Amino acid sequence: MSILRTLNTGATGLSANGEALGVVSDNIANANTIGFKRSRANFQDMVASAGKSELNQVGAGSRVGQVEAMWKQGTLLSTEAATDLALSGEGFFVVNGTASGVSGNFYTRAGQFHLDKDGFVVNGDNLKLQGYGADPRGNILGTVGDLRIGPTALPATRTAGVKMGVNLSANNVSPPEWNPLEPSRTSNFSSTMTVYDSLGNGHQVTTYFRKTEADPKVWEWHAMVDGAEIQDGVKGEPTQGASGTLTFDTDGSLLRETREPSEWNFVGASAGQDIEFDFGTTKDEGGTGLDGTTNFASPSTTNSSSQDGYAAGSVTGININATGTITGVFTNGQRRTLGQVAVANFKSVDGLNRAGQGLWVQTEDSGEALLGAASTGGRGAVVSGSLEQSNVDIGREFVDLISFQRGFQANSKVIQTADEMYGELVNMKR
Repeated sequence: MSILRTLNTGATGLSANGEALGVVSDNIANANTIGFKRSRANFQDMVASAGKSELNQVGAGSRVGQVEAMWKQGTLLSTEAATDLALSGEGFFVVNGTASGVSGNFYTRAGQFHLDKDGFVVNGDNLKLQGYGADPRGNILGTVGDLRIGPTALPATRTAGVKMGVNLSANNVSPPEWNPLEPSRTSNFSSTMTVYDSLGNGHQVTTYFRKTEADPKVWEWHAMVDGAEIQDGVKGEPTQGASGTLTFDTDGSLLRETREPSEWNFVGASAGQDIEFDFGTTKDEGGTGLDGTTNFASPSTTNSSSQDGYAAGSVTGININATGTITGVFTNGQRRTLGQVAVANFKSVDGLNRAGQGLWVQTEDSGEALLGAASTGGRGAVVSGSLEQSNVDIGREFVDLISFQRGFQANSKVIQTADEMYGELVNMKR
């Protein structure tokens, strides 16, 4: 090997180790960058005479052939913000906007998101998180776009149906004849629940149950409300809005039920509100007659009650589950699906290019982004209220730093030695 070639070879070593030091310094600088993935410098040797036989091949130094991202999962850090998101497993959040003069979709593991003034989920650079919207009923739509949390207000919904499960004691005796003005004295048992009119006003409706004299297996029921809440009603005077009968079998199961047409004209609300009362699946309907109202000898009690109306409400908070589904929690106690975070994966994540700001862009080598819901198709799970920390190991970086420093120093010594030899060679002429 000539002295000049030695100088050039040493220079390649300086360049390669210097570049590797730059990779390490970048890793250390981003040790606290959320979602950052450390890089590794892959060295390659160079050959000066590749066409010769093995015995005559001469090395020409080294270079950094590739700076490779290491995709190991970073530690998850708990935070207090529901919109802070992390991915446990493979995949990337998708954000859209303009970064470094380039517009389009970008991919990131940094999940520091918040809501902007218009309700869009954005990161610190105002790039909009991509996801699936939801219709007013909470059904997830199939199109990916800018994820917006809405609606933030839920309109009132009047009660259309009531479900009630009670046990009416078979040991009860028939009370006096039903008197709507004295419902408590002329019934055996009562159960109260709140229903809502078209304005979202709540009304206390009490259902009274009475065992009939003619047939101990037949009970009549009457749903009553204070007259002050009904148009043309009298305050303090119970007013009936719905009624019917319940017939039980000898084993205490519900055999059949009847219901008279109901009409509730609540003050100030839409007139003619029909509320359907359901006391369980009867045997005549093909059920067991035991999933709702029964007629056992145990004391009368209310086992369950529900209705489908509610007052108007506004969002007080959101929850995001492992599939990225966003659920709004409203002041009226309702919960509604508001959208779902989209997660992207690639056939080759090593083919992605860094774009800075914690962003990556797809290339021909990475293939097209494969979008879908989290926790499906090999995509990781969304963890709300957490952030993924950098996967940089400071201890490892310091070891690499020392190694590359020694390599740099050794190559500089090669150059110094070759320079001294070259000087000796020049001096021979004198």
